[in-house]
Amino acid sequence: MNRLSAEASPYLRQHASNPVDWYPWGDEALSEAARRDRPILLSVGYSACHWCHVMAHESFEDADTAATMNAMFVNIKVDREERPDIDAIYMEAVQAMTGQGGWPMTVFLTPSGHPFFGGTYYPPTRRGQMPSFRELMAAVDDAWSNRRADVVGQAARLGDALKTSMPTISAAGTAPDIDRLLSAAEQFTEQFDAEWGGFGGAPKFPSAMGLDAVLQIHRHTLDPDLLRIVTTSLDAMASGGIYDQLGGGFARYSVDRQWLVPHFEKMLYDNALLLRIYLHAWQATGEQRFRQIVEEIIDYVLRDLHHDMGGFYSAEDADSEGVEGRFYVWSDQKFRSVCEDAGVDAESAAQWWGVTEAGNFEGSNILNRPVRGDVIRPDSIEAARVALLAARNTRIHPGLDHKVLTEWNALFLSSLAEAAAITGNADWKAAAVTNGEFLVDNLRRTDGRWMRSWQPGGSTDDGHASHLAYAQDYAALADAFTRLSELTGESRWIDHATQTADAMIDLFADAEHGGFFTTGSDAVELIKRPKDLTDNATPSAQSLAAVALLRLGAITGNGRYTNESTRILAMLDELVARHPTGFGHLLTAINLAATGITEVVIPGDRSDLVEVVQSGWRPEVVLAWGQPHNSPLWEGRSNEMAYVCHNYACQAPVDTAEELRSLLAQ
Repeated sequence: MNRLSAEASPYLRQHASNPVDWYPWGDEALSEAARRDRPILLSVGYSACHWCHVMAHESFEDADTAATMNAMFVNIKVDREERPDIDAIYMEAVQAMTGQGGWPMTVFLTPSGHPFFGGTYYPPTRRGQMPSFRELMAAVDDAWSNRRADVVGQAARLGDALKTSMPTISAAGTAPDIDRLLSAAEQFTEQFDAEWGGFGGAPKFPSAMGLDAVLQIHRHTLDPDLLRIVTTSLDAMASGGIYDQLGGGFARYSVDRQWLVPHFEKMLYDNALLLRIYLHAWQATGEQRFRQIVEEIIDYVLRDLHHDMGGFYSAEDADSEGVEGRFYVWSDQKFRSVCEDAGVDAESAAQWWGVTEAGNFEGSNILNRPVRGDVIRPDSIEAARVALLAARNTRIHPGLDHKVLTEWNALFLSSLAEAAAITGNADWKAAAVTNGEFLVDNLRRTDGRWMRSWQPGGSTDDGHASHLAYAQDYAALADAFTRLSELTGESRWIDHATQTADAMIDLFADAEHGGFFTTGSDAVELIKRPKDLTDNATPSAQSLAAVALLRLGAITGNGRYTNESTRILAMLDELVARHPTGFGHLLTAINLAATGITEVVIPGDRSDLVEVVQSGWRPEVVLAWGQPHNSPLWEGRSNEMAYVCHNYACQAPVDTAEELRSLLAQ
């Protein structure tokens, strides 16, 4: 066993028995590289990454390849989900060198940590123009040994480029207005796949944040074409193989336009963001098929990604028994056999899910709904689903990445709390509260510093947290705690939200240019201090903070939060104007800022009034109710009434559900 056996990350521990002399990232590895005067071979991946597993089997488990790695390099393995700061820096370098990126990421560094060459996956034998991994290592070793000046020069030039890539946009501009939303709608419309939904071609990602932005813009314009973008996309995804037709939950992306063949890994963050857009679509349209997907996503996470103490696991792998997708696909014969054994009409079930003898994926069947959007199952098909799911659960399951990440938990918690408030589902409310308490109890140190990752321990160990949390962790937490306060009416969650937001500003704020650095001022220094701007698979720290601080500022009356959010919007205004579709979640903040937030205060326990606020989709509304907290919103407010304010102007209080509904409609 190498040094990774002592690491908390399941991904790192997967490599603990490699013959490679792996180090985790840290001073020990950097010092060893300097002592030996050898370059660093940095390999970055994550547990649900299919090609990471392929390269591991082909190269890192091979004794001869490992011997070459150990002789020529100091080898460092990084879990990108635990260390997004390291991943971001070196991914930027790889993209600068090659024009593309991805995982596994393979980067060669000087002993000081400066990159000079890199790429992604390398095969064990040459494939066309792609060198083998061992050929690549030999070439790098030759350059290091015989052309050291060239290598050092390349590293210096690349390092300078990385440092100067930090945005220097002045925060003295103005925050974007409604025109930014309208121009974003134009770009989303141009990129929309009218036949299959979503944006662009294959491979196709769900783009949950973009769809949510389009739905919010539709509230302003009432343009039916914008609503069609959302409903077409959501129907196509829910009917496709990217959606687990038996167990619920979405895979990470589809390799085709039609959403049929997924990359089978299932990530917590994808399901958190997709839960949100399906919830909003149900509220906006009243279509029960969208609510069904909401229920099934939550059922999936609470069933398969839920730790007993309340945390949510990160992901399920694409592979089981070494084969991608094996857990999910069906032969025609096995499918029919299970249905017949359960007393279900096999032919009807096969037609419902598009099962044929020939199959649709390497001779097997990925279950999908050929009649797009028709996903509400009749009783006979539901009986088939239950039987098929039970049979599937007897198979060897994909690998589970059981680390609990603060950011991803907070993303799901925000969506779950919103869903619980809207539906009144007591089980969802209990799960949301338990998750919030879990995060506070296990991911926050006694000095108040949040941590990034938590791993469950053994039978006598409650688990442990590791790695300082990043700006995106803090921003996601601030939003999640605010939404818990709206769900429960308990002031403790606003206290947690304000403490987290204050610490985020103190630790991560870029006082010169606005926005937030990824790493805190107390973090170990890397070759640059990263600062993510655009929304990718997850919202950026900037977008998360902009939304969270605007809402928290409105619900507390604290101008510090609103001012920081406004600086983010002003800092990014020029970039949003050029590339609005790269800022899907930030568009939510722009909508809040441009539309103005409506504050509703309901002191005491007037459940009838609270239900009015929570019954519809009102993305511009924040709700304070139940226990009062230290906020100007509560001053002079008596029980049994609802108080509504918008853009610094308050309406006369009302005391009936009908009056409140009418006031909100205005």
